[in-house]
Order: sequence, then structure tokens, then C-alpha cells
Amino acid sequence: MKVLSIQSHVAYGHVGNASAVFPMQRLGVEVWPIHTVQFSNHTGYGAWRGRVFDGPAIEELVAGIGERGVLGTCDGVLSGYMGSADIGTAILRAVEAARAANPAALYCCDPVMGDTGRGVYVRPGIPEFMREQAVPAADIVTPNQFELEALTGLATATLDGAKAAVRALQAQGPRVVLVTSLMTEATPADAIDLLAGEGGQFWCLRTPRLTLDVNGAGDCIAALFFVHYARTGSAALALGMAGASVYGLLKRTAEAGSREILTVAAQEEFVAPSETFPVAPV
Repeated sequence: MKVLSIQSHVAYGHVGNASAVFPMQRLGVEVWPIHTVQFSNHTGYGAWRGRVFDGPAIEELVAGIGERGVLGTCDGVLSGYMGSADIGTAILRAVEAARAANPAALYCCDPVMGDTGRGVYVRPGIPEFMREQAVPAADIVTPNQFELEALTGLATATLDGAKAAVRALQAQGPRVVLVTSLMTEATPADAIDLLAGEGGQFWCLRTPRLTLDVNGAGDCIAALFFVHYARTGSAALALGMAGASVYGLLKRTAEAGSREILTVAAQEEFVAPSETFPVAPV
């Protein structure tokens, strides 16, 4: 399997491609990473150095890959943090190029815009781009609860509300939606839910809630879910495998008291999760 992964990158820590590429590689995926930004560290620290690339820079790299004659072997495109709306346009052109070369190629969009507590943390224009262009073009989208509400304008305080929001998102184009973190009235205080929807069906995976404050877990689960879905064609199976892996990663991180997720130290979790959780139809 070969995946073109277009998202942010950091020199120190694990977010964006620094969180997504290695887990996919551990699953045997050949990853072609293109970075939308190159920062010293993630912005959660409050200070960082580096730069945001522009759309033409992304398009130039995609064109170079195309000139190697390998886009026909690309099984999918994964996108995350974009940095600017013109980068988003370049990403959609990359998706078009991949699909032109291989009509079976999938597009997984992680609509990175914000999070509960922090609110929107991307540049103006990106939420609108996600809502109006990226999501309709995607086969799979992986929002967190905040992003699901922002994309649909619907409340998700109940499971029925969350399912309605997923249906609304699917009506825009994507056939598969993974909500990467969900707290509803039905979620115990010591747990967190993941919700996947496909073809009118829904599945929920519940894990214990861990006490930690890290960045990059959403980037990792989007990548793992994408790979497992592309291989199995089942949102339920992909949810079970990706959810177990990321829980194991975060548990190891919490036990170590690390500010950064332990992507390298906990790498066995990607191929053989130490714990599994039931995937329940809801």
C-alpha cells in the first residue's frame, strides 16, 4: 500500500506527519510525505519557529512525484493541518491527480481546525475551505467532536445528536466518518468514545479516559484508521484496530508522564495492541 500524506511536520515531537508517517510505515505502508509547514515544535507550546509553505510549493512536489510515473500506484491521499487555504487547493489538486492515475485511490481528510477548550486554532478561511471544498471531496473524514459540530452546525451532546451530525457530514460527500473523540450524555466520566459511521450504520468503541495533555493523537488515529479501512473495507474493523492502537500509545505516554506522545517507544502498539476493546453497533 502507498499513501501520499500531506500535512504539517515538526522537528521535535510528534504531530502531523511526524505522528502519522511512522505508524503507517510500521504497518508496512510506503508513505510519501509532503509537509505543509515545517516547525520546530507544535504550536501547543505557545512558541515555535519555522515556516508555512504555500500552495505552489506543494503542487511542485506533487508534480515531481507525478513525473516519476508512480501516481498510478498511489492507493490514497491523507491530509491534515493545512496552514493556509491555498495549500488546501493544492491538496485537492493532488487528490485529483491521484484519482486520475488510479480511480480507486481514496482521500482521507482529517479536517484539522480546532478542539474543545482551545476553539478554532487555524488561519481564517480554512474552516470555510474544509466545509465547502475538502469535506465534499473526501471519501473518509476524521473530525474530533469540536470539528464535527463546526462542520455541521449541529450539537453532539447526545449519541443521537452525534449520529445526526455524522449523517449530515456524509450527505456532503464522504461515505465514512470517524469521530476521533466523543463525550455525550451516555459517556461515563472516566471514559471516552470513538464513533464510526458508514452506509447508515454506526459503531462505537469506548476506552478508559487517560489523564494527559498531548498533541498529535488525532493525526495518528486518522492515519491508522485510513490504512485499516483501505485494507479491510470495513469501518467497524478499522475502528477496532485503530482505536486499540492509539489507546495503547496514549497509555504508554501517560505512564511515562511525557508531554509528547511516545510514537517510537510505543511502536509495537501499532502492529499488536496490548489491549483491545469491543466495537458495538449503536
